Amino acid sequence: MGSKAFYSSFKALLLSFFLILPKKLSNPRSLHRKVSSSKFQRFPSLACNRSSDEPSNQTIIFDVEGALLRSSSLFPYFMLVAFEAGGLLRALVLLLLYPFICCMLSEEMSLNFMVMVCFLGIKRENCRAGRAVLPKFFLEDVGLESFEVMMRFGRKVGISCLPTLMVEDFLKDYLEVDCVVGRELKVFHGYCVGLMEEKKMIDAKVMEVLENHNKMSCDSKCNVVVLGSFNNKCHDNHHKLFSHCKNVYLVSETEKRNWHELPKVRYPKPLIFHDGRLAFRPTPLATLAMFIWVPFGFFLAIIRALIALLLPYKLVIPILSCTGMRMQLTTPNSSPNPIISAATSNQGFLYVCNHRTLLDPLYLSAAINKPLTAVTYSLSRMSEILAPIRTVRLTRDRDEDAKMMKKLLKEGDLVVCPEGTTCREPYLLRFSPLFAEMSNEIVPVAMNVHVTMFYGTTAGGLKFLDPLFFLMNPHSSYQVQLLQKVSGSSTCNVDGAESRFNVANHVQKELGRVLGFECTKLTRKDKYLILAGNDGGCLLNPVTTPLSGSRG
Repeated sequence: MGSKAFYSSFKALLLSFFLILPKKLSNPRSLHRKVSSSKFQRFPSLACNRSSDEPSNQTIIFDVEGALLRSSSLFPYFMLVAFEAGGLLRALVLLLLYPFICCMLSEEMSLNFMVMVCFLGIKRENCRAGRAVLPKFFLEDVGLESFEVMMRFGRKVGISCLPTLMVEDFLKDYLEVDCVVGRELKVFHGYCVGLMEEKKMIDAKVMEVLENHNKMSCDSKCNVVVLGSFNNKCHDNHHKLFSHCKNVYLVSETEKRNWHELPKVRYPKPLIFHDGRLAFRPTPLATLAMFIWVPFGFFLAIIRALIALLLPYKLVIPILSCTGMRMQLTTPNSSPNPIISAATSNQGFLYVCNHRTLLDPLYLSAAINKPLTAVTYSLSRMSEILAPIRTVRLTRDRDEDAKMMKKLLKEGDLVVCPEGTTCREPYLLRFSPLFAEMSNEIVPVAMNVHVTMFYGTTAGGLKFLDPLFFLMNPHSSYQVQLLQKVSGSSTCNVDGAESRFNVANHVQKELGRVLGFECTKLTRKDKYLILAGNDGGCLLNPVTTPLSGSRG
């Protein structure tokens, strides 16, 4: 009885902490300085300013957390770092400590404490979250109103109280910011010690930026504008900076709450690649819900995997739908239907899919109720062993792969993803033209997937966990759409090399049209250079798994 009472009291206390967090975050203890000087103005006066004083000739120095992002909470970004760079246990520690961090410590101490929890002991060169994970969540938090103001200025300087490695790539690569002033992490023998340089160093760096600006401008003071916040205490001591500026515009929390999200079509640079497992914004309450779900999700994933491995295809789809994994199949209206028609030659159909997750071939096989052989460029040994269909790993040698695929087509139907890697956003990577030479019975297949909690793909993480994370989602949906058959390059009356590229480009455009995706010329190498710092090469030898028994 005593333990139950203690548990109930602890549960109520923990819940009360998380219930008051939004209020704490929306009204933090921070500076509410009286705007006494005529130099200080409110944000709307800058947003509505359409004077003849052309902003494109001016420099804007803006506060990233206080005047660019809509949310005042930094917890989601530190949780992403803790989860992606430090693992599940470090993320849990941060979540459990956050009520104390938020309610008991000052803003500066809270920031330092979260940096300590997230970065202590992490290898500096492995901290790729700032490039691969955080930009997506930062972009979703950018206010449209502040973005429009910022983009009117010719030169942009961002000031952040966060570690530089968390914000620099986002600001420079996606918002075209010229200079980023943040706080450097202290490193010992390549490992982060969980400490940042003092915030007074930010002022010194900003003054250095202004001095460089003064050398290039004869009337520097009239060409510098500051966009700050009433509520950000990290930057409350910029008196020297203010003396070098024409005007200082301040944003209030009330104004930020009325800001709109920056639409994706307005991004200066499209977000095509991003990494990380979390598919939701990890606010304190959302993260708490995730940790409550994980034990149930793990057992649910095992049950779903057993269903997919052991039951016939006709039963797999309806049973998995009852567990939250929905699938929608769309077939061509006109005949012949590639599901029921037979190939006209002595070989099977070649199904060509865009690549969303490693489960694409499995969903296609279950959707058409036929055993398929999947060829892939890289697949973990664990995934090969557990795959309910036959899988063959390609060698990246054109001649060898062509011979292997022709041999497999003589044995039955084959599925290939010519992009060579997955892409989460509505873009199609360049299609390798090899498939166009393999068969005259090519069936394009449009794939799309939506998840609610975890992404089932990774570039820098452990690939053998991809199926587990996907199956742990509370809900997921797969759309499989079969298109009309197209002919291979052997039927084209043009040069062979040219015809295979034409076929590959035609299939890519058709899939892009059906899905509403944009076609690109980017490749697997481009993705891995951005997200993982390597070319995505695979040094493993080709491996073929035994043919699974046919399931009706």
